[in-house]
Amino acid sequence: MIVHIVMFKFKDENKALNMARVQKKLEDLEESIDVLKSMEVGINFNESERAMDMSLYSTFESVSDLKIYQEHPEHQKVVELIKKVTVESKVVDYILE
Repeated sequence: MIVHIVMFKFKDENKALNMARVQKKLEDLEESIDVLKSMEVGINFNESERAMDMSLYSTFESVSDLKIYQEHPEHQKVVELIKKVTVESKVVDYILE
């Protein structure tokens, strides 16, 4: 199984609204992209200066399924929104055996 984790730091302007919008759009992908096996989107409560604002945890059967997800038009729409409302993102992909 492939695990795909992304963490986001949002711009301060309309932060709560934008986080809610992104969370909803990401969660909606579960219904439109069949290679997406599972997904969790979490809003951070840690107030540390090092903390990110949101995390995405998703799983796929294979690296090729992850690529299909990343290139899917619905995912690309969410990526464009995320680029507009965030200042930073970090990603980790790994194989879970």
